[in-house]
Amino acid sequence: MVLCGSNGYEKKYYLNEVFDRLPEAVKKELQVMCVWFTEECGGILTLEFEEDGSLEFRHRVSEYDGYYDEIGADLKIKQFRQERGQLLEGLELYYKAIREAGE
Repeated sequence: MVLCGSNGYEKKYYLNEVFDRLPEAVKKELQVMCVWFTEECGGILTLEFEEDGSLEFRHRVSEYDGYYDEIGADLKIKQFRQERGQLLEGLELYYKAIREAGE
C-alpha cells in the first residue's frame, strides 16, 4: 500500500487518503522528505508498506532522464532512514494498527 509519493517530473506530491488522519506535523514531514528527494535526485519516489508492515522507499526514473542521480538517491534514502528512523518506525506501527483494526 502506498503511503505517499512525489513525482519530480510533474512536480506533484500525493498522500494516500487512507492516512489522512495522521497528525499534520507527520504529513508535512513526509511531504518535505518526498519533495526534497525528487528535487535533489529527480525521478519518482514513493513510500510503500509491504505485507509485513515494513515501510520501503521506492524510486523510479524515466528511461529518458539523463540527469537522475541513482547513487545520490540511495544515499538520500540511507540518510532518511538514519535521521528519521523514529518517524519511520512509528509509521510502521501505525500502519500495522490500522490494518489490524480493519481486518
